Amino acid sequence: MTNAASTNSETQKHLCTAKQQMRAAQGFTFFSILAVLTLPLIIPMIIWVAASIFMYAAAACHPNPKVCDFLKYSGYRFYGVFGILVVVLCFFGPLIAKAIGGWIILGSIAWGLSVLIVVPLGIRDIWLAGKYNWQDMTVEHDA
Repeated sequence: MTNAASTNSETQKHLCTAKQQMRAAQGFTFFSILAVLTLPLIIPMIIWVAASIFMYAAAACHPNPKVCDFLKYSGYRFYGVFGILVVVLCFFGPLIAKAIGGWIILGSIAWGLSVLIVVPLGIRDIWLAGKYNWQDMTVEHDA
């Protein structure tokens, strides 16, 4: 069994620059905006849903809690919109499409609402992350 004193001496320091932290806070939001804007193309949205899980998981463990704050609200918006789209279009899509005049109108309404929810708030978050006073930080981790 090893003692705590010997494990503490095996830590390494890593510099996390202010620019890296800012990019980590802005990245998920930026790609979520792109995915929603290209929603009618379907494929970019599907690719981003898969990739976003990895990006979210990586940034959610960031040592700076402010990065996690930016990520959290962007994730709420993106995954909330995506979840609502899946439920509405899968379970109620045919009924709604018939009632409003077809799938193209329903798709246009769904895309418009998605853009209204994700894009303006996402642009605000990217702007706020750019204006935030990020500081270089040293992170210690086990060797």
